[in-house]
Amino acid sequence: MGRKSITGGVTPKGRHRIQFNFRIEGVRYRPSLRWVPREANLRRARDSLQRIKAQIEAGTFRFSEEFPDYPIGKTGHLPLNAQTCSDVFDAFLRHEAARVVRGDLAPITLASHRQILDHVWRPHVGPLPFLGIRHSMLVKIADAHPWNKKTYNNAISALRRAFDFGYRDHPEQRDPAAVLRSAHLQERPSTD
Repeated sequence: MGRKSITGGVTPKGRHRIQFNFRIEGVRYRPSLRWVPREANLRRARDSLQRIKAQIEAGTFRFSEEFPDYPIGKTGHLPLNAQTCSDVFDAFLRHEAARVVRGDLAPITLASHRQILDHVWRPHVGPLPFLGIRHSMLVKIADAHPWNKKTYNNAISALRRAFDFGYRDHPEQRDPAAVLRSAHLQERPSTD
């Protein structure tokens, strides 16, 4: 039987900081904030910790927003189930930028993917947990835009590539973007 915490998961750390204690996927984290450890602040920290734990459980916790000075928030080495779509889009675009440097991808392709992800998909799904996105949600977003067939296909293709990149870390799960259908483009009649 485990020991029950009497501190509620928050403790004073020196005279000017309060330390939080929680786990994500079995890994313990102990970030702190610059709050004077008075009773009112400790109470506020316990309330914050309960909210943080609920967000971790729901997959919506953003480490860098809660603890911007903690090294993990800058390096991005969070457990995979804590990633948002924006986290995956950023990683995908960094990978494509590296491919451009190697000469493996055209710069215009990277620019196109960045524009589509940033202006079409990120506003709708960016802050949401990557693994929580449903196929029906993506279809609804795509169908809400009055695109022509080519623009529609470009938007779907960029999303499919980013999701394929993200789901390579989760081969046991189904990628909801993989089955998005492209619009059928008719061939132009030949002018022979």
